[in-house]
Amino acid sequence: MPIGLTSDELDRIDEVIGARRKIKRGETVFHNGEKFTNLYAIRTGFFKTCITSEDGRDQVTGFQMAGEIIGLDGIVHDHHTCDAVALEDGELCAMPFSQIEDLSREVNALQHHVHKIMSREIVREHGVMLLLGSMRAEERLAAFLLNLAQRLHARGFSQSELVLRMTREEIGSFLGLKLETISRTFSKFADDGIVDVKQRHVHILNTDALKDIVNPK
Repeated sequence: MPIGLTSDELDRIDEVIGARRKIKRGETVFHNGEKFTNLYAIRTGFFKTCITSEDGRDQVTGFQMAGEIIGLDGIVHDHHTCDAVALEDGELCAMPFSQIEDLSREVNALQHHVHKIMSREIVREHGVMLLLGSMRAEERLAAFLLNLAQRLHARGFSQSELVLRMTREEIGSFLGLKLETISRTFSKFADDGIVDVKQRHVHILNTDALKDIVNPK
């Protein structure tokens, strides 16, 4: 929520936010093609958005965590263009978009905040396109780990200790890499002393080395 709101404005926003909804791992929040009505604020848990390709495979389009919003894909055509699936048990708050729009016309700070969230999503999409279009496998995985660490750190978590909620296969799908390539690249990073990997636990030992891979000097 935007800062600097009056208590009256906060109360009005509070009225828009629906009841908290608990969601189980593997459960779908919304499906591709479903009518768009709500944005969802993630209170706890980790989610992925994905589309099903023509050959029936899931293509991961993003990973979302607590403090982030899912459902923005539905604004353009009034229906969702992807599936959103919980990677672990979590909790969401549903926010009816029509009510957010109405309230945004009266509370300028809220309108500005919604625009910032949408802009951030556009910037993220452009970043993913750059990632998939021009980077080698090592650069893609390094950029992914740095981005994940930064987002978790912004939410008060460790910048170097990561617990991956997604599988290696899902990471590969998102980065446009095969499972074997992801596993091989993780092993190389470990051999080079950049990370320590124990199943889903990743300890970043050398952040600067990851940055150098993404932006060689």
